[in-house]
Order: sequence, then structure tokens, then C-alpha cells
Amino acid sequence: MIDRRILLASVASLLSFAAFRWLRASPAQAAEKFEIEKTDAEWKAQLTPQQYEILRNQGTERPGSSPLLKEHRKGTFACAGCDLPLFSSETKYESGTGWPSFYKPLDNAVGTTSDRTFGMLRTEVHCRRCGGHLGHVFDDGPKPTGLRYCMDGFALVFHPAAPSAT
Repeated sequence: MIDRRILLASVASLLSFAAFRWLRASPAQAAEKFEIEKTDAEWKAQLTPQQYEILRNQGTERPGSSPLLKEHRKGTFACAGCDLPLFSSETKYESGTGWPSFYKPLDNAVGTTSDRTFGMLRTEVHCRRCGGHLGHVFDDGPKPTGLRYCMDGFALVFHPAAPSAT
């Protein structure tokens, strides 16, 4: 007959293993292939240490630390890893979160994956061309989409719109 302590220890071990697998992050790079793929050494040579941590290791910046948070000119926000245009300044808004927020990406610009880090289920947003982590999307945004694309500003670069010819 199985000792009750052995049975309880076995069940606890199985539950711990299942919880670890559920809580573990599933980076976009592991899930799919992208148009632009580079080695870690190539990414490190191209990006700043902060950009590398965010784009390649799914890191995040401190709230309020990105200069793009206060960027209000017309233009386009692009991926800092591959310069793919991601968001129009027309969809940027002040969410009060401390990160640049948008209610809609440009067409065919981003991809999403499930992110189960920190014991919660979130939707990670990544660049569809290079797989770089950009932030997360939440369903508490403004109309017309009701979405809040909460992006790490250091994962983005801003390209101002060309001045109109008059």
C-alpha cells in the first residue's frame, strides 16, 4: 500500500511542475520564424543594452523613463530592431500608465503571443518582422478599438512626418 506521505509528495511535485510550465514565459522567438533573424551577438552589436533587454529578452523599462512617452509630433513609431513602421502618431494617446500607448497598430505590423509570466495571462505584442518584444495589449483602451497597446518606448524609434510643402 502506498504511504500517504509519498502520495502527497508526488501530487505536490506534479502540481509544482505544472505551475512552473504555466508561469514560464513563452518568447515569440521560440514560437515562430521571422523575416529578420540575427544571432545574439549581432543583436547586441546593433542595439543599446536597454533595447536588447527589452526587444530580445522580453524586458521592460521603468514607467515614465522613455522620451517617447511625451512625443506628440505627427509621425510613425517603428521597431528599434528592424525599423518596421508599427504605429501612427494618430493612434497614440495618454493612458496614464507611464508607457507610450496606442489604440491600434498599423496593418500587418505586429504579432501577439500568450505571456504567462508573473502568474497572470497577458497578450504579448512583438514585431512581426524581427520578433522583437514591444510590450503588451490590454482591453481597457479608448474607442474605436477598446484596446491599449502598452509599448516599451525603448523598443521603438520615432520618425517625424515630413513637413507639408506649402
